[in-house]
Amino acid sequence: MDSTMRPGSPSFASPGGQAKDPHGGPPGSRSSISESLERGKEAVGTAANDAMNSAGSDLQSLRNDLNNLKETVTKFVSQASSEAAKSAREVTSSVASQVGGVAHDLADRGADMASAATDQAKSFASELENMARRNPLGAIAGAVVVGVLIGLMGRRS
Repeated sequence: MDSTMRPGSPSFASPGGQAKDPHGGPPGSRSSISESLERGKEAVGTAANDAMNSAGSDLQSLRNDLNNLKETVTKFVSQASSEAAKSAREVTSSVASQVGGVAHDLADRGADMASAATDQAKSFASELENMARRNPLGAIAGAVVVGVLIGLMGRRS
């Protein structure tokens, strides 16, 4: 094997005696491969740059959406708390008016019962007075019995 046929040599002789590129292509194909590689590098760089720009704009859009969501949740919580406070005030007012109404009804009923008791006591006293006028000796005997009972109870204590 001569020096033109060695695999490590920079070029091989073709059967027609022309020099070939060590990678097996015709002469000058090396420059087209490097141009293709450069174009590929530029395309990959451009695509990566576009992807980064797109990701940046997507990230900014996501940030804006999160800020808007935060504002919406803040407004919702604020409105919900004000509605809850309003409902609590209404319930408190309603309960207070109901309690006031019940207290007023109880006071009226107490006054009616006191009035009825007073009327019954007056009618009982007038009935006793009428009995004493019809039967004075029975009234005196009843008074003596009541006095003795009161005296006996006073001694025990």
